[in-house]
Amino acid sequence: MAKITFITTNDENITVEGDSGSVMELAVQNNIAGIDGDCGGVCSCATCHVHVDPEFVSQTGEASEIEKDMLELDDNANEFSRLCCQLDVSDELDGVILRVAQ
Repeated sequence: MAKITFITTNDENITVEGDSGSVMELAVQNNIAGIDGDCGGVCSCATCHVHVDPEFVSQTGEASEIEKDMLELDDNANEFSRLCCQLDVSDELDGVILRVAQ
């Protein structure tokens, strides 16, 4: 079971728990504002863009090439950007903090 904290664009901290699926699915199931997942998790819309807290980048890893291609279209992307549809919920992500992108 992983506990993942989202910080919304309104600076609300919301911690959710999950043990399977994608982080995007977990966020949508818990009504995290700003995480829409319009494409259903196939890395084609960037409506699940988050910034990984720098302390936790080693846990999430860096964005894949396909993610980077999608994130290039987002003006708010930076070195900590990830599409949370590409993050699988696992014990490795326990304690991770993700800031929802603008």
